[in-house]
Amino acid sequence: MKKPTTRKSGGKPAAPQAEVSRRGRRARSLEDVVGREVYQTWVDMLRRLVPDGRTHRLAPIVAAMLQYALAMAEDQDDADEAGNSVATSLLETREIADSSEVKDLLHDVVTKLFKDAGVGFQRTSSRGIAYSIADDAYEEYLHWYDMPWE
Repeated sequence: MKKPTTRKSGGKPAAPQAEVSRRGRRARSLEDVVGREVYQTWVDMLRRLVPDGRTHRLAPIVAAMLQYALAMAEDQDDADEAGNSVATSLLETREIADSSEVKDLLHDVVTKLFKDAGVGFQRTSSRGIAYSIADDAYEEYLHWYDMPWE
């Protein structure tokens, strides 16, 4: 299978190609909510920052992307009534209090974001313990407005 992004002859990355699931539907993407230009910027950011980045710094960046996407979804009136659009999933996260529920709603689009960037979110610590930038990002997203010092 081809990588979702390739380099054009000018050294600029090509836009991610729309993925089609086995059922013939296009994979859900944050691009549907934030637009092509913003999404491509995010893909480029992750491509450059993730390989050497520290998870405790990367997770808030991904959480900020999700917060931005939520703000954009709140501005859109066309959330899918069937409940399977990215905008609908983002809007549903406003009513939950557990990061595993955020993961259930948004993991496919976060996975696609990292895949389009050509980087992984699964990591292993120096002690051999597996962890995930994405899981940490869901926690950051959920507690975005928390201020424990107040």
